[in-house]
Amino acid sequence: MKLLLTNDDGVRADGLSILASTLSEIAEVYVVAPDRERSATSHSFTLFDPLRVEKVGTRVWSVSGTPADCAYLGLLEFCKGADLVISGINHGYNLGGDIFYSGTVAAAVEAAVRGVPAIAMSMGVGRGADFHRAARFCRSLVTGWRPLPPRTLLSVNVPGPKEPPPPSDQPAYQITRLGERMYRDHVDSRTDPRGNTYYWIGGPLATASEPPGTDVHAVHQGLIAVTPLGLDLTHRELLGTLPSWDVPGFSLIPSASE
Repeated sequence: MKLLLTNDDGVRADGLSILASTLSEIAEVYVVAPDRERSATSHSFTLFDPLRVEKVGTRVWSVSGTPADCAYLGLLEFCKGADLVISGINHGYNLGGDIFYSGTVAAAVEAAVRGVPAIAMSMGVGRGADFHRAARFCRSLVTGWRPLPPRTLLSVNVPGPKEPPPPSDQPAYQITRLGERMYRDHVDSRTDPRGNTYYWIGGPLATASEPPGTDVHAVHQGLIAVTPLGLDLTHRELLGTLPSWDVPGFSLIPSASE
């Protein structure tokens, strides 16, 4: 099996290094990753500057771009014919709405867009965090791999050291849906020494209970959360109700699917 690995924490991140080492026991591993941390870059591409690439190891390339750039370059240039793309192990969770901001998830999405199955691997961090646990689960997941439907991927979140131990001695996982994981909205306005205003955006996590069955609830129970994601964001219910809207001056042409 031929695997392409990437991440958003940078080519020298511990999570990526441990994942590559663990997976090299069962597959041919290629690494194409950003030259520095690119967290929260979502699915951005570098279109107006050249991408600089440096080979920093055997089948390991450092790229001056985003995680999505890395997945694109990896699949089309450095790891043609990859069987599976794995993005991570991210240093921190990507739960609920985090997936819309995450560079880790975006790299996996880019693979799915191109018809290559993908996994986004994330883990909670803190003192005592051991990425080997997440790497071992990923290896087991790859060993038992079965084909995914087109334009889908898996988002995996492994509990960090701050979570309770699993409910049994044997490591366990749960198939989940996305939770919400809300953050407090916050804008911090400051003034620099020259009198110019600048801003920091983003607030801390808001305390909220998540219902059972969500990825957030699972990790807080000490379980590994495996969430299947699809690229079709169409809201099916609204497809049926939007035609009832009154839009003066315009006629509604039914779509071919109606």
